[in-house]
Amino acid sequence: MLGDMVEKASGEIGRRYGEAKARYAGELGVDTDAALAVLARLPLSIHCWQGDDVGGFERTDSKLEGGGLAVTGNHPGRARTPDELRADLDRALSLIPGPHRVNLHAMYGEFGGKAVDRDQVGPEHFAGWIAWAKARGYGLDFNATCFSHPKAADGFTLSHRDPAVRAFWVEHVRRCRKIGAAMGRELGSACVHNLWIPDGSKDHPTDRYQRRAWLREALDTIYADAQPAGSLKDAIEGKLFGIGSEAFVVGSHEFYLAYAVRKGLMPCLDLGHYHPTESVSDKLPAVLQFCPEVLLHLSRGVRWDSDHVVVLDDEIRAVMAEVVRAGAVNRVILALDYFDASLNRVGAWVTGARAVLTALLLALLEPTPRMRESEAAGDLFGRLALLETAKQMPCGAVWDRYCAMSGVPAGQDWIAAIRRYESEVQSGRK
Repeated sequence: MLGDMVEKASGEIGRRYGEAKARYAGELGVDTDAALAVLARLPLSIHCWQGDDVGGFERTDSKLEGGGLAVTGNHPGRARTPDELRADLDRALSLIPGPHRVNLHAMYGEFGGKAVDRDQVGPEHFAGWIAWAKARGYGLDFNATCFSHPKAADGFTLSHRDPAVRAFWVEHVRRCRKIGAAMGRELGSACVHNLWIPDGSKDHPTDRYQRRAWLREALDTIYADAQPAGSLKDAIEGKLFGIGSEAFVVGSHEFYLAYAVRKGLMPCLDLGHYHPTESVSDKLPAVLQFCPEVLLHLSRGVRWDSDHVVVLDDEIRAVMAEVVRAGAVNRVILALDYFDASLNRVGAWVTGARAVLTALLLALLEPTPRMRESEAAGDLFGRLALLETAKQMPCGAVWDRYCAMSGVPAGQDWIAAIRRYESEVQSGRK
């Protein structure tokens, strides 16, 4: 059915694209075919945890909610099993253009109903995910799950005061890196393993330095295990504050950025993990001066780190503009990271993904060389005028062309496809 929709619209899409291509070339000197060629080779990593509200499949009596996360809403249709989650991901990815990756957390293993603690998890628990991804040509990314566990109940993991608790989480992360390396090896595409921990305190502590010393020691132990670069890429993710860590976060932006530069790791910049007056779009070209690659977690904070679904707003457009202007499309890894249970979860995936890719396309369609020429000549009016003119160009026609090239619905047809899936599949889940 989706193929029929694409074929029916292809004639009109081709006509409108031809007109847009001519305008972009004539008015701005932009080659739309070249922009689409770049976009078509850039994957976006889709986060599995939007599909089940960060629940996972551990099925142990010891599982705890929380640990710095809060998922709000109760829309029907949440995925309850790995098969349901994979089916929902298949539907979402069928509506998102371009190459695909899927991002997993350690809590999403298939444990056969057995209680497998975090320090015992291994590649065998993700064999089903690897087989599924291989059959579809998807890449996989991975994350240690350092929350929702009794040993994270007091808000500390790798910086815990108890050496035994720290050792437990060190072993968990070491195993997760091995899982990620196995995924990368099996799928022929390096897995990005990202580390985020909830460690912090609600009020101001007296041991900031010691907590960070314990975290540095734990990280040194974790990353002493060398993994093949072609199979695994390591990223570490800082944060400004969280629920229960309003006054102090051990793994702050400054801590992780310094550690990443020192150890040759990727810093992960999450759009929701900074003060509302800070801008990731400004941080990105600074960090890229010293880090070969950067992981971006794409989210939307509303007043705080609320992990709303990404939309085509000023910040996501500014971030993508900096990716392109810095010539860093091959150095920045793009991944979604939000969770909203107040709306259809497949719709949340597709809306956010299409917004990110549209923002990236808009950046690729900017008249960047001409704007640089104007700026270099001191013609700041000319630079501003070019940028404003680009905002009025028919990007929608170029986007529809990209969707048609990728075999996914253009226009609003994807909305109807999600509504059908909700009616035929998700509505039967209780």
